[in-house]
Amino acid sequence: MDLQLAGKRALVTGGSRGIGKAIALALAQEGVRVLLSSRNEAAASDAAQELSAQTGGELHAFVADTRDDAQVDALVAAAVEKLGGLDIVINNAAQPGARPEVPGVAGVASDYLLDELNTKLVGYLRVARAAAPHLVANGWGRIINISGLAARQSGTIPGSTRNVAIAALTKNLADELGPKGVNVTVVHPGATRTEKTANAVAQKAAVDGTSLDVAEKALFGQSLIGRIVEAEEVAAVVTFLASPRSVAINGDAIAAGGGSPRAIHY
Repeated sequence: MDLQLAGKRALVTGGSRGIGKAIALALAQEGVRVLLSSRNEAAASDAAQELSAQTGGELHAFVADTRDDAQVDALVAAAVEKLGGLDIVINNAAQPGARPEVPGVAGVASDYLLDELNTKLVGYLRVARAAAPHLVANGWGRIINISGLAARQSGTIPGSTRNVAIAALTKNLADELGPKGVNVTVVHPGATRTEKTANAVAQKAAVDGTSLDVAEKALFGQSLIGRIVEAEEVAAVVTFLASPRSVAINGDAIAAGGGSPRAIHY
């Protein structure tokens, strides 16, 4: 299937590693011109050069902290300048979820939760706010917010709260921008293999005295597919949502965690 993405222009925040980097790669493979951002200059530059060499595509790097209004405005302006416009926005700049050392409400430090919300919820809002006028001017666009399956389960208050908030932000943006040609969706990855997965598996194997395969299954084998999802598999879902082919999907949440047992979402 031709996803009709060749020549489109995309901004991917948090694009120097993990799911963001996989998304930048998948878009570039479809002929999308990409600007990826990170808070780390070396990481952003290295990722852009690596993906450009791998795909032969056009990739740019930019350093920005999405917790800062001025830096986000500069990021979007740079994407428009370097790419000649903007069609697709992938909001992915956030810290991986982590369980607090002290479980329950007692382990929720106010400053930590506020920083989580500022980084993910308000950060995504900042990017969408700066980018929306450009997408609306095109009469076509896509905003895809990367959230997480913690939105659909309890376990940590910060993890659930920030991800539910992203789903609410997504629906509000879709209601406003959908009639103007801009589809907005949220993707909920579950356990996904990234650069940090190997260390987690090795630590689990050492503690339990098991093989790496057994440890990985214990950590990440609870989905219906019985294994961890690869970052490129999440990126494939996002790439479809970024395409004109996805016009029938707007304002909705798409789970990309391999399927959760016993849960029904309708």
